Amino acid sequence: MIPPTSTGSTPETAPPPPRLQNLLAQRGVASRRAAAELIKAGRVCVEGKPVLEPGARISPSARLMVDGHLVGAEPEQRRTFLYHKPVGEVCSTDGQGARSVLETFRNFKLRLVPVGRLDKESEGLLLVSNDGDLIQRMTHPRFAHRKIYEVDVDRPPTPHQLDILKSPLVLEGYRIRPVPVVLLSSKKLRFTLSEGRHRQIRLMCEKAGLRVLRLRRIALSGLTLGDLPPGHYRELTSKEINALRAFHP
Repeated sequence: MIPPTSTGSTPETAPPPPRLQNLLAQRGVASRRAAAELIKAGRVCVEGKPVLEPGARISPSARLMVDGHLVGAEPEQRRTFLYHKPVGEVCSTDGQGARSVLETFRNFKLRLVPVGRLDKESEGLLLVSNDGDLIQRMTHPRFAHRKIYEVDVDRPPTPHQLDILKSPLVLEGYRIRPVPVVLLSSKKLRFTLSEGRHRQIRLMCEKAGLRVLRLRRIALSGLTLGDLPPGHYRELTSKEINALRAFHP
């Protein structure tokens, strides 16, 4: 029996330890969703032993390792950058045989990851961050962050082709919602996406009989590239980060 306190009340029950995937996100390893995938893949060890359950309750003082690398006990300073990704770079941590967008940030000594993706042939606005909560918010479909793209195609689209682009297409077995498409000039289109399937715009143009010559993301939920040159970055302000956290579709 627990003895009463001097006030006659019962001591509060201590909160349970955090879940492993949340602990990794708090320490800046990845978003909660990405951390869960790392855990399921057997890439995370707790006190030297693999743990495969993302929801496992883990002491905050536990020794964690990811891919054999020790994860710091203290959370990293959360930092988020707006990067102008050039053509030829890939949005992966290992590069997969090409230059990774993270090469530009290698001197920061932070566990930064790309937020979302742009394929190798595409360019434009990309966020790079170690803020697990923000990464989760920016990549989860339910938040539907708006992305604007300018796309050059190989020929002037006909009215019928524009109608196809604006229709609820089926891409690789998945039905997408209708997308706002605006003709900016004879061969330049602007797409506004709020879901963003892999290579969605290229597949949409293929359905319409158009070939993409250049695809450039110019805006993301209020953020714009401005005059930032390809291969350069700037850090987001606290005001910009707060706006992203507060964004609702």
